[in-house]
Amino acid sequence: MSSKTGTTARSNARRISTTEAPWVQWTLIALALGFMALFLVMPLLAVFVEALRKGGEAYLEALKEPDAWSAIRLTLIIAAITVPLNLVFGIAASWCIAKYEFKGKAFLTTLVDLPFSVSPVVAGLIYVLVFGAQGWFGPWLAAHDIKIIFALPGMVLATVFVTFPFIARELIPLMQSQGNEEEQAAIVLGASGWQTFWYVTLPNIKWGLIYGVILCNARAMGEFGAVSVVSGHIRGQTNTMPLHVEVLYNEYQSVAAFAVASLLALLALVTLVIKSVAEWQHERELKAAAELPPERPRDEAPRPHLA
Repeated sequence: MSSKTGTTARSNARRISTTEAPWVQWTLIALALGFMALFLVMPLLAVFVEALRKGGEAYLEALKEPDAWSAIRLTLIIAAITVPLNLVFGIAASWCIAKYEFKGKAFLTTLVDLPFSVSPVVAGLIYVLVFGAQGWFGPWLAAHDIKIIFALPGMVLATVFVTFPFIARELIPLMQSQGNEEEQAAIVLGASGWQTFWYVTLPNIKWGLIYGVILCNARAMGEFGAVSVVSGHIRGQTNTMPLHVEVLYNEYQSVAAFAVASLLALLALVTLVIKSVAEWQHERELKAAAELPPERPRDEAPRPHLA
């Protein structure tokens, strides 16, 4: 009887999930695929087609240019500095918001979301007003020969501001859903704060942390607006890859512009592949954990026989 009931429930669920007519399903699938092809696949292919329009030799020559190498190197340096900084901030902010209750918690959460609502150009202007020659700290910085705006430090600050919500926003809901019972149990058993984080918290959040790092790195390498304001567009010194593409395109060097753009697109595709592999590995772990047999309670110790 129970097997028949289970079979009936599965068949009902199957019918409920396919109530739409086949033509409706195929229409929705065609619309989705058409939209992706028109707005995602075709522009991406156009970048590579234009980059290789004059052959592979012209493509390689565009990438061998000293200004192109400088832009590539600067982009990687900014990403290498920005991602670890946001990693530390994201873990600290998510731990504080998810594990503790305090006054101003809602305000801190709002601050984390601030870069999502502020234009990157406005973010760049903020740093110019604070650290520029006519800004609040401009005279002091000039007196001590410290350059922030139109130099690497300003570009890093602008990129950090734009990208710092990504890791925190991946971890906050994950930590909130997990609660803090395991951490409390570890502390009761004598674990230190660092041991609790390393052996209890980190294994539970590692996949969310990986997702956040991947997204943060992708945005850091592709950021344009905020970096454009604080960089000064100095060729060979403060031009990142997106800025170098703009300069080349404005100078009607379309092949060189699309060559650098294609390299940036390849970095984005590599990031997407890494994210997909991480998701696949996460799903495998979840499936393996779900297939484990339930733990059996330990047998109680035999009671002594009373004469």
